[in-house]
Amino acid sequence: MTTFASDPRARQSLRDRLRDRVWQVAAAATHPRDPADYLDMFRPLRAGADLRARVVEVRAETGNAVTVVLRPGAAWRGHRPGQYVRIGLEVDGVRLWRSYSLTSAPGEGLIEITAKAVPDGVVSAHLAQDLRPGQLVHLDQAVGDFVLPDPAPAKILFVTGGSGITPVMGMLRAGIGRLEDAVLVHSEANADAVIFGDELREYAAAGHLRLVEQHTDTQGRLDVAALADVVPDLAERETWACGPAGLLDALEEQWSGVLHTERFRTALAEPGEGGSVTFSATGTTVELDGTTPILDAGEQNGVLMPSGCRMGICFSCVLPLRSGSVRDLRTGEVTTAAPGDGVLVQTCISAAAGTCDIDC
Repeated sequence: MTTFASDPRARQSLRDRLRDRVWQVAAAATHPRDPADYLDMFRPLRAGADLRARVVEVRAETGNAVTVVLRPGAAWRGHRPGQYVRIGLEVDGVRLWRSYSLTSAPGEGLIEITAKAVPDGVVSAHLAQDLRPGQLVHLDQAVGDFVLPDPAPAKILFVTGGSGITPVMGMLRAGIGRLEDAVLVHSEANADAVIFGDELREYAAAGHLRLVEQHTDTQGRLDVAALADVVPDLAERETWACGPAGLLDALEEQWSGVLHTERFRTALAEPGEGGSVTFSATGTTVELDGTTPILDAGEQNGVLMPSGCRMGICFSCVLPLRSGSVRDLRTGEVTTAAPGDGVLVQTCISAAAGTCDIDC
């Protein structure tokens, strides 16, 4: 005879009913707020909550770069070295999302992002100047395919410039001592400006890495055509490159071997005419030049929109263009919609090309 005590399905059904009843009572007590709102106050990193992370440390790397150490919530699924993550920060009452490469090795409980301040960079300035240990930030799962295969190639070349070292640093920290033969050619203004400079030089001194630094203040820009002079076995190496658009453009034009690239910014076409953009859901209208992405304009005026990579790759920012014309900042192509057409556009790489109405 099966009894209640020996029937696991019956016991689980009772637990489910009790849990639902407790939640109903809690919902009645906290109305009009949801009980989860109060759980978020006391256990914001719990499983089931929106993914967030608590700031553990903010430390300077160079004069204009900082590393933020984060403890992600229970829903964090981990990352592969070289991937990036979206961070959401509340700045002046507006939640702004930006993507940053993960510079820590996986599986350590904490994650790290490293950001270099950019002129007029609202979020990078907030990271460097206002973020404090104990604060919470919003977080998305890690994405990106700028990663090493498993197993890694026997001979690897990394070519980086400026903050392009950040995804490669994650690869090095995870693979140091296991990468058979790795060469890093890194371009930066001077030795003091090299992000992670001391750590990279320690790797090189220990024989884990061959490091070639190109200091542009005294040596000029890295000459891609001359890479074979400093890396004689260039043709034998699979290459990962990240850095300024000019460096990556030159590599892609001249490279004959296996090349993987990661771009932080899109290559832009010649600017066009701007216009007025109306965000129909809020009734907000702004006048824009022909170079400002609609996504940026919305955020600057308090209109929150979905976003992701901000480079036109992930398609997280797609919204309906109700009417009017927008211009693709990468290609210069103009997309026009009439009322009822239901045309979708990527707001992160689209600018106004006359009067237009975005359904947001």
